[in-house]
Amino acid sequence: MIRSDLRADTPLRLALSGPGPASTLPNRDSHGYRDRMHRTIGNPTAKAAIDMALWDILGKAWGQPVHRLLGGWTDRMRVSHMLGFDDPAKMVDEAARMIDTYGIRTFKVKVGRRPVDLDVAVVRALREAYGDDIELYVDGNRGWTASESARALHQMADLGLTLAEELNPADDVLGRRWLVSQTPIPYVADESATTPAEVTRELLGGSATAISIKTARTGFSGSEEILHLATGLGVEVVMGNQIDGQLGTACTLAFGAAFEATSARAGELSNFLDMSDDLLADPLQISNGELLVPDQPGIGVRIDEDKVERYRLDR
Repeated sequence: MIRSDLRADTPLRLALSGPGPASTLPNRDSHGYRDRMHRTIGNPTAKAAIDMALWDILGKAWGQPVHRLLGGWTDRMRVSHMLGFDDPAKMVDEAARMIDTYGIRTFKVKVGRRPVDLDVAVVRALREAYGDDIELYVDGNRGWTASESARALHQMADLGLTLAEELNPADDVLGRRWLVSQTPIPYVADESATTPAEVTRELLGGSATAISIKTARTGFSGSEEILHLATGLGVEVVMGNQIDGQLGTACTLAFGAAFEATSARAGELSNFLDMSDDLLADPLQISNGELLVPDQPGIGVRIDEDKVERYRLDR
């Protein structure tokens, strides 16, 4: 429960404690609750949800938006939209809809089909249709081999890609290192780098040169650890998405806007556009290619309780 005598400088361990004098509290750091959760192995998304819910409670108790508690670097983020597998003309049309309706001009193109020419053709069509007015990067979800990835990147060398993410499996250790060593753009580790230890392994082992951070799997506290590790090692980060609805997107937005490094690139914040309904009482609105961070305490969003009742699966 939340203590009623909180001040702005109250440590997290006090805020998350029950009533009683501080002298009765265990001698724990501000993330002691995470130690207790980690006694159960696995379940990273459940732990992330609890972590972010506790930060939401703290923000409301202190009357502050979470993004300010975390760092407060900016009040908005540019939005990147993901384009899935389809023929080039349909992807060009989808990009046009995002540009015209939401002002989005950064696109993450899913690749990994065989032959590689299928996806190369999509990226080339997008660049030819919109020129330098859009940013393009690719994500293979480990769909290609190292040699296929190298061939595809060579064919796309003139298309101005800004990132390449998980084109081939990280457990193809030597092939991945060989590919990354010759890739001229940042190579992003995503599903291969979900913990600080994995981030360290991938970066120091030469299997990545950038990191995707996803609050849905590391919460705010774990994401902050990964962010500081990445920036300490001098690599870029991008805010990723777990096919989140608007609540998850609001969490990503709150964390991404809190820091200079996470807000430098467009965040993957538009997957909710493909969903027919959502749980928020006040829907997020993408305008001019940006999402503004809600300025209310906590994460800053309200849940529609009627929709929770409608969609719950536990009864």
